[in-house]
Amino acid sequence: MGAVPFEGGTAFRVWAPHATAVAVVGTFNEWDAARHPLVRDDDGRAETWSTDVAEARPGDEYRFVLQTPWGERNRLDPRARRLTNSVGNAVIYAPDAFDWGAARFDQPPWNDLVIYELHVGTFGEGIHGRPGTLDGVRRRLRYLRELGVGAIQLMPPFEFAGDRSWGYNTAYPFAVESTYGSPDDLKALVRDAHDAGIAVILDVVFNHLGPSDLDIWQFDGWAQNGKGGIYFYEDARSATPWGETRPDFGRAEVRAFLRDAAIQWLDEFRIDGLRWDATAWISSVGGGGRAAPDRIEDGWRFMADVNAEIAEQFPGRLTIAEDLRADLAVTTRPSDGGAGFGAQWDAAFVHVVRTALVASDDAQRDVVSVAAAIADRSGEAFRRVIYTESHDEDANGSARVPEEIWPGYADSWASKKRATLGAAVVLTSPGIPMLFQGQELVEGSWFNDEDGLDWTLRHRHAGLLRLHRDLIALRRNTADVSRGLRGPHVSVHHVNAAARVLGWRRWLEGGPRDDVVILANFSAETYPEYHVGVPRAGRWRVRFNSDWDGYDPEFETVDSNDTDSTPESHDGMAQRISVGLGPYSVVILSQDE
Repeated sequence: MGAVPFEGGTAFRVWAPHATAVAVVGTFNEWDAARHPLVRDDDGRAETWSTDVAEARPGDEYRFVLQTPWGERNRLDPRARRLTNSVGNAVIYAPDAFDWGAARFDQPPWNDLVIYELHVGTFGEGIHGRPGTLDGVRRRLRYLRELGVGAIQLMPPFEFAGDRSWGYNTAYPFAVESTYGSPDDLKALVRDAHDAGIAVILDVVFNHLGPSDLDIWQFDGWAQNGKGGIYFYEDARSATPWGETRPDFGRAEVRAFLRDAAIQWLDEFRIDGLRWDATAWISSVGGGGRAAPDRIEDGWRFMADVNAEIAEQFPGRLTIAEDLRADLAVTTRPSDGGAGFGAQWDAAFVHVVRTALVASDDAQRDVVSVAAAIADRSGEAFRRVIYTESHDEDANGSARVPEEIWPGYADSWASKKRATLGAAVVLTSPGIPMLFQGQELVEGSWFNDEDGLDWTLRHRHAGLLRLHRDLIALRRNTADVSRGLRGPHVSVHHVNAAARVLGWRRWLEGGPRDDVVILANFSAETYPEYHVGVPRAGRWRVRFNSDWDGYDPEFETVDSNDTDSTPESHDGMAQRISVGLGPYSVVILSQDE
């Protein structure tokens, strides 16, 4: 389907069941519809039209001209691989021309991943006020490698209306957004990210399309009830919060259209995972998810079928659902009736932890609920993505955590302390942790698609950047002293609701360099000697103390030093330690032997 170059020219094929005639026009035939008509496949019995054009070559621009009972339609190719822009022309693209080199990339296992969500248009600087580009992201790969993340997740980089957008108004799911660059620019980013040891995940939007700049709207003229035609539902199921453009998951051709887009990125572009936007709007009309009374069975089956194919053809690739319903069926295997995603965003975690961080008074911090969020084991540990910041949480009437803590004073001591407390909780809790661009710089304000990151914070907040690097290194066990942070096990064994202090243990198999004990203080109090139970006797070494003044000169109100355990029962454990714990701080301990 689409435009497929071959040695003798280019093959064109398009689905247009209600057209009476179809032609392809372009720079190769002076846009003359009489020169290259398409014919119906299968001796005129099929709903697709095709032809081979010897003169058409990669780089040529083209469009389809459809004759229909409702008049002539001049259309962009729904499967266009490249566009001059969303209302311009399609461009023939040669998928095999890119040089990948000889390097081989082994994707990190899911328990080793730390995801970094970014927006191409604001992550890298554009030229003369233009949005950032894929090449701009590529130039920041050294920064991301030094930060230590295991994967970058690009907000949707597919062709959308205009030059600036979050990307969730995808109009052409097979094409890279022309403002960001070319298909080869995305491949170059993936190649160089892999060379840097970083996986690449794409955010895809299948719950709706557009709604603007959609040539597939009434593509071949046919429609019912004033709806969108062959690609969309023609009844009440078409309605979404973003327009009347929910794809018709009941049509095999529409399922194939979306399935082929997903597989293209994993296969040809070597993408390591897909994050599906708002999956509850695929499985139900009103966004209530699988269990809602207005369930869309075809949508659920579509997700399950694509995920089953990905698991078989691309083992190890990660698919993530933004379902936000804590529905275990989302990550259950399709063979058992589930949707088959590898993980899903954990809305309960972010809402509970953020609420505790941004509350204006310590008395309002519900550490009991935070303890439950940390310990949530309703699914497997690495079947959830946990975070305190994302594009959604940092916008839509909200702001980044430091700004939410003290509006207008994101650089304040309280904002920095509690924002880094939140990051430490994310990176030490069971799950796949995710940071949002600029979180490691303790960026303030809120996210929008107009303002780029404040990269001067790399220098002004150099210590806070180091704090996040140290946390990520412990989470990924780069020094082999914190294996437990990559393990599935957690026990929140210390819950001091009065003092607002939590303690939890993480472990893989247990023992030295494996057992990790984390203490988190959600209050402004300072504790020079805080007692917590530990699972083993011996010396416990402080691997991380967020209150250290090396991270920020305003920090460090108490020392947190290595300590030897005493054989006294505490927190249900036979051993106890005492360690300094600063305000709004996290201390991480483990043993050498």
